[in-house]
Amino acid sequence: MVETAAPTDLLPPNLLAKLERMELVSRKVFRGRMKGERRSRRKGQSVEFADFRNYTPGDDLRFVDWNLYARLDKLFLKLFLEEEDLHVYFLVDASPSMDFGSPTKFFAAQQLAASLAFVGMCRGDRVKIEMLGGRNQSSPVLRGRSQLYQMTDFIQSGKPEHNFQLVDAVKQFCLRNSGRGIIVILTDLMDKSGYESAMRLLVGRQMDIFVMHILSPEELEPKLTGDLKLVDCEDADETEVSVSSVLLKRYQATLASFIDQARKFCSQRAMTYLLCRSDQGADVIIGQYLRERGLIR
Repeated sequence: MVETAAPTDLLPPNLLAKLERMELVSRKVFRGRMKGERRSRRKGQSVEFADFRNYTPGDDLRFVDWNLYARLDKLFLKLFLEEEDLHVYFLVDASPSMDFGSPTKFFAAQQLAASLAFVGMCRGDRVKIEMLGGRNQSSPVLRGRSQLYQMTDFIQSGKPEHNFQLVDAVKQFCLRNSGRGIIVILTDLMDKSGYESAMRLLVGRQMDIFVMHILSPEELEPKLTGDLKLVDCEDADETEVSVSSVLLKRYQATLASFIDQARKFCSQRAMTYLLCRSDQGADVIIGQYLRERGLIR
């Protein structure tokens, strides 16, 4: 099992400094519950002017443009851009298959979720983290820098030790949460029952969805040789194989097909797909790849 990481390992100071200057971006506009730091289509009471409208009895006289009244002898109300919070959900796959690789896929998912959650918290977004299949399934709503340690404590408490079907975990998430905004799911997509049904449930929420497909270097470029017994870490299914160059080529072709199918599945449903190596740093994945795909600016 993966060891619990210290906060400085999960979010080192140099990474935190970079994250504070970033912002999560949604391609869709949603109605928030509380005021935040994000523009809305709704008109409200921020300091940024949006438009005028005719005065109607009962309107707040504080927002009447008296200069315009002096010129036109008509009452007009000044409208301002409302600033809203955004709901940001991070779904972390905590199945046993994530406890593989060096560093493990689960640690990579933890660090990415913590990094992106911190970005959202710094901007006043409503951040929530779900451990799919984990012990503590759902964090409280997190908002603001002051809850940094509460967020990292929750993420580090998760352990990839319970087998589950992805569709069941996602279904429970959908039943528990009604907020609208961004969903980031961090998973290896390794579910014998398939990942498609789970992803369709997320699409049905009509939210901005990012799929971070995490694989280890050992899975992408296996260094196996000889006669081996392979044991499935989730259901203990066993198979004996003789690893040769021919078999490795077939494996690489099958893996490439699996990745390509996942990418196409997401693309056809307006979900953003990103393949991540567990040995890539969070600063590289977030600062480069996620910026290119529009989640971060």
